[in-house]
Amino acid sequence: MNVVFTCGGTGGHINPAIAVANIWKERHPDSQILFIGGGDELEQELVPKAGYKLICVPAYGIWRSKSFKAFKGNIKAVCATVRGVAKCKKIFKEFKPDVIVGTGGYASFQALLAGHLMGIPTCVHESNAMPGMTTKMAAGFVDRVMVCFPESIRHYKNASKVEVVGMPVRREFIFTEKQKARQELSLDERPVIVSTFGSQGAKAMNEAMAELFRLEQQAGFPFQHIHAVGSYGWPWMPQLVKDKGVDLEKATAITMQEYIYNMPTVMAAADVVISRAGASTCNEIAASGTPCILIPSPNVTDNHQEKNARALEKSGGAVVVLEKDCNAQELFDQVMSITSDKERCEQMQKALHSMVVPDSAERVCAIMQALAKG
Repeated sequence: MNVVFTCGGTGGHINPAIAVANIWKERHPDSQILFIGGGDELEQELVPKAGYKLICVPAYGIWRSKSFKAFKGNIKAVCATVRGVAKCKKIFKEFKPDVIVGTGGYASFQALLAGHLMGIPTCVHESNAMPGMTTKMAAGFVDRVMVCFPESIRHYKNASKVEVVGMPVRREFIFTEKQKARQELSLDERPVIVSTFGSQGAKAMNEAMAELFRLEQQAGFPFQHIHAVGSYGWPWMPQLVKDKGVDLEKATAITMQEYIYNMPTVMAAADVVISRAGASTCNEIAASGTPCILIPSPNVTDNHQEKNARALEKSGGAVVVLEKDCNAQELFDQVMSITSDKERCEQMQKALHSMVVPDSAERVCAIMQALAKG
């Protein structure tokens, strides 16, 4: 059986697709798997690293404003979609997929539409409680819509083709052992903090992390800190940290890198994760059972990140700090409060694990197989 996964833009779209692809390959070792993305740098790194072929079909997002600039941008997006659909049709004629699975990103819409027009079974997975733009546009013609939460069904006109499957995460997030992960990363017995704010990063959060490094140094480095800067902040953040008086070569308790590729290992080793609240990130945190401090992005559609964060907070697994209230001292105090209370940490871990659908990727694979046979 030949399968196409289509995604792009962010790790939140790419990682769930890889998680499902891994299970599918395990169950169907003779299958051919192809990824179609939009050409973003992250997918060009993550997909080949996972062992899958990637073909890029450039795509542009839809502007929501009514300005002349937005009008020109939308014309460009429509033209790109027409070209992208034509290119996908050529790819599918050669690859002959039995099913196409979209997990988000504008390029996935083009591939899903091309597949639908060619009579190939299609399905889309929506990671957020509220459907994103791609899912909204694709929901009318795909054969199945897969969602994470039962309450999401009400957002779709045709509820009969919506199925609740949870969020696919790689098995490593569930099964990687803490002590083994710490040994692999050469960490000592001090608590481990991981901070990450998406593949591109967030300027305000990187600035807060630089100040947090200073506070850690001032306190004698009471914990070890692994920080993913993101592509936007990587060129300038080292100088900002230096300006704060922190010498990263001497401050061995701090590890700063552009992106964390071995996130299951790093998250398993962590005692606290500080991050945004994208659906994929929240589910990876829940799967690893790592207590977290979530700072939802205020710049997302329908404020969906705060809704994700509040769900983890309500379960007892997260502390939510809004960006407008966030500063380095607040984060330092929260980290110290969590890591110094063993009983609280255990309760947060249990709360997070209770939210996970451990066989989510398997559920998606079952739907894919049913569609392909149909």
